[in-house]
Amino acid sequence: MAYTLDTTVGTIMDDTNAVKILEKYVPGISKNPMLGLAKGMTLKSLLAMPQAKQAGITEDMVKKVLAEINAIKK
Repeated sequence: MAYTLDTTVGTIMDDTNAVKILEKYVPGISKNPMLGLAKGMTLKSLLAMPQAKQAGITEDMVKKVLAEINAIKK
């Protein structure tokens, strides 16, 4: 099953191949202590947070990373 904006952060972080790709774009993401708070949230809900906007994270960026992750799942 492909990951989407409705996938939870925890589900993606449980996929070691997905984590490798995320680390390429956001080095240190898997070790971030705030990650525990976000594991139950969907990517869509994270994008709606002001912190995501402040960090310059856009829906297009997330979709690009998801496409790369989904390409290796096939």
